[in-house]
Amino acid sequence: MSRPLTALLKHDKQSDKAVKHIAEKILTGNRISAKEALVLYQKAGLPLMGSLANFVREQKNGKNVYFIRNIHIEYTNKCVNHCAFCSFRSKTEKDAWEMTHEDILSCIRKSIGKGINEVHIVGGIHPERDLFFWLPVLKNIRELYPHLHIKAFTAAELDYIITRAGLEVDEGLELLKASGLNSIPGGGAEIFDDSIRARLFPTKISWKRWLGIHEAAHRKDIPSNATMLYGHVESIQNRIFHLEMLRNLQDKTGGFNAFIPLKYKSKNNTLKGLEETSLPEDLMIFALSRIFLDNFPHIKAYWPMLGKDTAMLAMDFGADDLDGTINDTTVIYSKAGAAEQNPMLGSDEILHLIKIHRKVAVERDGIYNPINKIEE
Repeated sequence: MSRPLTALLKHDKQSDKAVKHIAEKILTGNRISAKEALVLYQKAGLPLMGSLANFVREQKNGKNVYFIRNIHIEYTNKCVNHCAFCSFRSKTEKDAWEMTHEDILSCIRKSIGKGINEVHIVGGIHPERDLFFWLPVLKNIRELYPHLHIKAFTAAELDYIITRAGLEVDEGLELLKASGLNSIPGGGAEIFDDSIRARLFPTKISWKRWLGIHEAAHRKDIPSNATMLYGHVESIQNRIFHLEMLRNLQDKTGGFNAFIPLKYKSKNNTLKGLEETSLPEDLMIFALSRIFLDNFPHIKAYWPMLGKDTAMLAMDFGADDLDGTINDTTVIYSKAGAAEQNPMLGSDEILHLIKIHRKVAVERDGIYNPINKIEE
């Protein structure tokens, strides 16, 4: 055990024998159980949680902070679902939008000179579009910009567009991969609890279906990310169960690149009366995620949601990835009251943020291969 952690455990009067035993397991590289995760969350306190998470982070990724030059394409805010937490879905036809093939290509064309390496394509679940709308779009992107990593469609979107096309998931994924899809994002997981899903988003795919689609993608060598929406009506037990289900699938497939805790934001949705989680609780979630998800290579602090300063603070509580430059191409969290209303970070600003927080900047590609490492 490292000396600083030994001293912290020795002098932390709140740390009982159970917490010290769990901490020793973590520091010796042993997996903790869901029950131990709950004890840790309830009794360890933020300083110890942060120290343990940072220990795990540095074992996996040193002082590296990863980022990518990317844009987001949010092709429509029309959606067949009516999720209570959502601030993105169009409420009337007047405020709805949908992008054509040419709109999508034009969006990429405008950003390609900025050195982007990834395009992230997600949106509402458009009621009229199926897989065959999307295949030529992916083919065009791949032909025009062969270097771009195409990360597209949450499991909820995939379920709809593939089913609407009359295909099975495996068939749809094969066609998408052949057309240029490289990976899929982690959105749509929300929280893995049937009663909460029935209450807040009853028409969205089940959490078991979400896991099944990611498992199918992993079998076809399509890597993915995973998320958890926290801070609404769920309990800490719900959160740990969610993490456990993700860890179990990762044990089975090894196909997840990163986990992203997504904070519920209360503006412009039907849950707006809820109080948002505090900064200490946000940091506890990042720390718990890094400690418990021992088989996930990366934990992402999505800065457009958290804000730049909080995202960098999360790097001391287990996170190691910031996402990317974004170039003001996302409004999903802006509409919900996110800290960054016009999310754009130049690579120079990212490098400066990482440097002043005494970390090592690593520009990456879409699957975390380093492109450029800046040691200063």
